Amino acid sequence: MSKISYMTQAGYDKLKNELEELKTNGRQQAAKAIAEAREKGDLSENAEYDAAKDAQGMLELKINELEKALATARILDTSQMDTSKVNILCTVTIKNIKIGKELTYQIVSEAEADLKAKKISSSSPIGQGLMGKSVGEIAKVQTPAGEMSFEIISIELI
Repeated sequence: MSKISYMTQAGYDKLKNELEELKTNGRQQAAKAIAEAREKGDLSENAEYDAAKDAQGMLELKINELEKALATARILDTSQMDTSKVNILCTVTIKNIKIGKELTYQIVSEAEADLKAKKISSSSPIGQGLMGKSVGEIAKVQTPAGEMSFEIISIELI
């Protein structure tokens, strides 16, 4: 049984569009590259052909992964979510107790995680440490750099 992945409607739509792009244009480009390489002669010694086949295999793997992610996706309705505790899709402001710096992140699914956009995965060490905590609580998070402590400043739905 696959793990359920919770995501926003926007995240679901983005994955669905990426899948469609790979299935149409991606497959066409892979087939074209294989056909061009095949025209160059002996397939047993044709590095371009091998590379094109490898690229096609990677494309099909990516398509398969996206299909699995979409099949197990559950779209969350933020209007019915509780903000008394940190949960997926919540935007949480935390304070690093050691250095006193405040950071704001949105907790999202693995498929939607993007650190540059301040979206962290609920399955990441920090995401796991924050889940279920309330405002004022201290979350102790085990990271590769050692244990870090964060105070929950606010929880919102944005």
